[in-house]
Amino acid sequence: MLPVAMIAIDLLFITLLTFGLYFPRHRRRDLIAAYLGVNVGVLAVAMVLASSAVGVGLGLGLFGVLSIIRLRSTEIEQHEVAYYFASLALGLLAGLSATTTTLNWFAVALMGLIVAVMFVGDHPRLFRHYRVQTVVLERAISDETELHAHLEDLLGARVHSAHVTRLDLVNDTTAVDVRYEVRQRPVRSAPAAAADAPGRLTEPAREHPQPGTAVLARVNS
Repeated sequence: MLPVAMIAIDLLFITLLTFGLYFPRHRRRDLIAAYLGVNVGVLAVAMVLASSAVGVGLGLGLFGVLSIIRLRSTEIEQHEVAYYFASLALGLLAGLSATTTTLNWFAVALMGLIVAVMFVGDHPRLFRHYRVQTVVLERAISDETELHAHLEDLLGARVHSAHVTRLDLVNDTTAVDVRYEVRQRPVRSAPAAAADAPGRLTEPAREHPQPGTAVLARVNS
């Protein structure tokens, strides 16, 4: 009964990680199958290795090689790498703990800790004004101060770091890896925003008349 309980706990945590955290935040459907498959695959093989004469170290080395191959096959973001290894760790903890005679609450607590860390570390409100972007400028700028000023004016943000990856003096371009903070813009009221819009009528007396009224005005004239 204990292996069944650990399998159920693992499925619960991977469901929370995939459908409760990852997909609602990032909406990438193709990685759902990757996270579920890696988790269940690691769980199954870890249970077999833990209950056989084959060393666990061999299994961990095998999964390390498979992870490198998987991560090199397609380009994924860093937060997706974190989810990938979190799903792998959940399956590994559950698989190695399923062969014990009693329920390993320490392993269950570690699995909960992994999900909690991913919840906090990937929360949309955590440093939500910070961005990382690669910008290609149609100017060759070698001066660091001028580059920062130009990027801040272009992005409308506070630039914290600007690393030049390519400076092309022939084609007059600059490729920059920028880390910046978006500035908070003050929220204006609707009447004030409408008054600032060029050519927009804000007074009730200047609104377009009803079609019937316009016809009467033309007849009377």
